[in-house]
Amino acid sequence: MIGRTLLSNYGGPALAVTLLEPGIARIRFAPTGAFAPRRSWSPVAPDDAFDRPPATVASGDGSVEVSSDQLTVRAERDAGRVTVLDRASGQVLVSDGADGGPAWDPATGAATWTRRMPPEVHYFGLGERTDLLDKRGRRHTFWNTDRFEGTGPGTDELYKSIPFYLAMDGAGRCHGVYLNNTHRTVFDLTDERGERLAITVDGGELDQYILAGPRPADVVARYTALTGRMSLPPRWALGYHHSRFGYDSAERFRRVAARLRADLIPTDVLYLDIDVLHSHRDFTWDPERFPDPAGLIRALREQGFKTVLVIDPGVAYQPEGGYDVFTEGEQRGYFLCEGDHLLLRYVWPGLCAFPDFLRDDVRDWWAGWHDGLIASGVRGLENDMNEPSMRDRPIWDPQARRVDPPPETPHGPPHERATHAEVHNIYANAENLATSEALRRNRPGERPLLLSRAGFAGLQRHAASWTGDNASFWEHLEMSVPQVLNLGLCGLAFVGADIGGFFADAGPELLARWYQLGAFYPLARANNNKGCADQEPWVWGERIEAVCRRALELRYRLLPYLYTVFEEAARTGSPVLRPLLYHYGDDSSARLRHDQALVGADLMIAPVLRPGRTARDVYLPEGRWYDLRTGAVADGPADVLTDAPLDAEIPVYARGGAIIPFGPDQAFVDERTLDPLTLAVYPDRHDRAGGALYEDDGISVDGAASTTRYEYRDGTVTARRSGGYAPGRRRVVVRVPGRPERVRYEDSASWELAM
Repeated sequence: MIGRTLLSNYGGPALAVTLLEPGIARIRFAPTGAFAPRRSWSPVAPDDAFDRPPATVASGDGSVEVSSDQLTVRAERDAGRVTVLDRASGQVLVSDGADGGPAWDPATGAATWTRRMPPEVHYFGLGERTDLLDKRGRRHTFWNTDRFEGTGPGTDELYKSIPFYLAMDGAGRCHGVYLNNTHRTVFDLTDERGERLAITVDGGELDQYILAGPRPADVVARYTALTGRMSLPPRWALGYHHSRFGYDSAERFRRVAARLRADLIPTDVLYLDIDVLHSHRDFTWDPERFPDPAGLIRALREQGFKTVLVIDPGVAYQPEGGYDVFTEGEQRGYFLCEGDHLLLRYVWPGLCAFPDFLRDDVRDWWAGWHDGLIASGVRGLENDMNEPSMRDRPIWDPQARRVDPPPETPHGPPHERATHAEVHNIYANAENLATSEALRRNRPGERPLLLSRAGFAGLQRHAASWTGDNASFWEHLEMSVPQVLNLGLCGLAFVGADIGGFFADAGPELLARWYQLGAFYPLARANNNKGCADQEPWVWGERIEAVCRRALELRYRLLPYLYTVFEEAARTGSPVLRPLLYHYGDDSSARLRHDQALVGADLMIAPVLRPGRTARDVYLPEGRWYDLRTGAVADGPADVLTDAPLDAEIPVYARGGAIIPFGPDQAFVDERTLDPLTLAVYPDRHDRAGGALYEDDGISVDGAASTTRYEYRDGTVTARRSGGYAPGRRRVVVRVPGRPERVRYEDSASWELAM
């Protein structure tokens, strides 16, 4: 033992075991025997940030054990094989078995850790994937990739790499494994016959964090304690976002904004994609099509819209001058180089250079270029194409191929030099550091909104995200559910998929069904590509527009509940949209459901994901469930067949035992105060219920906040508010099934109301 770390040397390679918390064990294998110092850009908090628990060490026949109150890690003396056990239950969480453990190739620097994959264990998370909820039986590569050719079920490398999984056994008991390595990595879960799981890295250490359960919430809380949690976004960011690559003039933006308001489509955010830029060059405005950007943004703001501007990391190569971003960056040596010249590849502006975001001075310089954009009224930013996306010839050339920088390309300052092979996956996270700093610096005291297409573990600390360039296909609608659910398990709570699909053309039924589902994505944004058919809610006539409108109206009425769930996510790391296994993992019928989801703990959605369907099977887990549409009550566990015609809302169920806060209809968030506040009480089988409402001013970083807790028992509703935020005078409407509606005309900090 050295301090609280158990070290074992195997004649060159070395193993280190550290207990960071009672439920977190760090197990590092260094093929060279030398453990690398922590990088400044590491997604993981340093070891000394944790209050390490008391540990006991015991030696046995051929092994040594180190234990906390919760975990025991056993390491074999001669082979480096490891077993991790839960001390309370004796359950084996991780076992290398007799023929597993670490191995390495000195010639290539690659290393592999092989362990048992018990047949009853299912694996969830693993970042951005297009297959079903359970990741078992597939090979998963982690290398951020712009899928310019499109994606589909089974696509492997995608925009985000998050090497973390949550494993759940047949009894619903969980543990997690996070691999802290940014090189290209493969998690191979295909060896069903041998029941082996293999983790391979192209370079660096096998640096694993084993996270105890037993509940999914325990694992996710520990994972986000390591990699960070999202900050609570501004409340307006929970509204509907409307985007299109192809809104190519200020006049078109004005027309779309006017139509959204005239047709009563609740909307908060409009996106200014790279059409607004002069020749697609960052930090410019097209002087002909957008001659007065500040005036346009001001006009949109007066209608209740916030604007988000899209930025790509590729800086147009303009050696002849006239583009200060390139000139300044080149003169200061801020761009990546290959050999003794700039690394140049093609993106939207043509040939581009790429900033070295691993350098503090480059990030500070890049943040400064955002000042003028934010001064013009832009309220949020989207970092796109930051895998980083590159082509070997002009982007519209049909022969253009996706390329990466050479693996030996240097990044970072001289004292912390790294190669592209090591930092490719972290490039977007580093860019996000710069952009989030720009937003905070220019709007101090306000919560920023930043989106990033690409990222690595820890992305959630600075940015929300979406699932990249999907397509207007039914299979993409369906696969978006497990995509968003698994990303949520990986700490990325504020995430969604492009409603309607980005590539191709959405027909009327698909568009309507996507709005019905997308209204429940944490990030509810519609988006589609230049050259594709229009996909605004009104393009297929009043019937389809009415479906889209009703879906968004329900989201806006649910904003008090959603905002409360978002606050929980920011505080605990929990997902906003959750797989059923998150709360019902001990139910084998719920565990692998990929076509239903929980919104927080108290609402469950069952979207229609196939064409031509007017009904669907819904699984109700244990407990009482209320159909929000009809008020019908059913008890689970049970499968029920429910009507789901296109013109009605999708099946949404409230959990018996919940109190759900609703707000009024609004054209945009905070158009009206929360008056009336409606409390919908859904008693359980014992005629009891409880709920909470989180409130603040919706924008301040350190403003006052309060949480009101509601309880229903013996026919009486009670409320108790704690915290410094005091809402204004308002009505409270209380609804309990089977009882007359009651109205309270003063929402004081403490009250009770007999029903």
